[in-house]
Amino acid sequence: MVTVIISILVFGFLIFIHEFGHYITARIFKVTIEEFSIGMGPRLFTRISKKTGIRYSVALLPIGGFVSMPGENGEYNGDGENPEEDKYANDPNTFGKKPAWQRFIITAAGASVNIITGFLFMILLTCLIKVGGTKVSYFPDNPAVTSSEKLQIGDEILKIDGKRVKIADEVGYEIMRRGTEPIDILVLRNGEKVLLSDVSFPVQEEQGQKFGQRDFGIEVVDKDLGTVLRFSVRKSVLIVRMCWESIFDLIRGRYTFAAVSGPVGISSAIGTAARDGFTSLLYIVVLISINLGIMNLLPIPALDGGRIFTILIEMVTRRKLPAKVEEMINMIGLTALLGFSFIVLIKDIFMLI
Repeated sequence: MVTVIISILVFGFLIFIHEFGHYITARIFKVTIEEFSIGMGPRLFTRISKKTGIRYSVALLPIGGFVSMPGENGEYNGDGENPEEDKYANDPNTFGKKPAWQRFIITAAGASVNIITGFLFMILLTCLIKVGGTKVSYFPDNPAVTSSEKLQIGDEILKIDGKRVKIADEVGYEIMRRGTEPIDILVLRNGEKVLLSDVSFPVQEEQGQKFGQRDFGIEVVDKDLGTVLRFSVRKSVLIVRMCWESIFDLIRGRYTFAAVSGPVGISSAIGTAARDGFTSLLYIVVLISINLGIMNLLPIPALDGGRIFTILIEMVTRRKLPAKVEEMINMIGLTALLGFSFIVLIKDIFMLI
């Protein structure tokens, strides 16, 4: 029950700030808004503003939310067939009548707020935890340690398989991603750059995927304002990169379908993080917030990225996509997305059982 409550609070907060990004930019550009809802399905609470006429709602299912703006799927022609829609036929502030650049900002605002929020929480997290650079500080007394055959205490790692690393998180990620096979590591040793060839690391297998494991300690770095900001930026950028590379790895077959999780799987991870402590929970909130922003920017119909893509086409060609065509594309995309989400839901429930 605690896991469910915490998950609802986390999802509810991240959905709220996402939709608030759309809402506040729409208000700035004076777009007509019908409803601002947190959650989907039957309304649990609703209130209509006497000043603006906007309906504010909280719905039963904490799996999404929306800002309803007339004209999102094309303008109304006022033909009398649908009086509820025709009342906006002469409204100059419907979403579809706004300039393309304003519609672009409104559409991208939700994902942008998620990414910015993730970064701000990352600053807080960096203030609360120890941070490591790239200097090797010790090797555990463990027979599984293999990198000590090439690495030495005091080595400052500069590159892993050609990828530059500046913080411990980047070192760990590169080894996890590339360390399933021997890799080359460039280090700074006694003031000189030394290339270490074929450095081996322990390999862990989980749900059919193999991951390299860092088997050495990294020196803790003293923190000041500059260090906190620098580490926060690099850690946030790394999460963005992890998100993109995970998508490509899934497409290429490096990760199996078992690695994909929906709300149930994510809720389980939230519960585990909450039991591990506040900083673990804060990290997973950062991870979900940034990933939510990045995923929503993908050019997939029914996601913000799909609408951004059509707006960009309009800005280049100076012609709007026909409303019926855009509506059909979004409907097909939404159907596919819901179908995939249902499959992932069943998979997550099965794995929990």
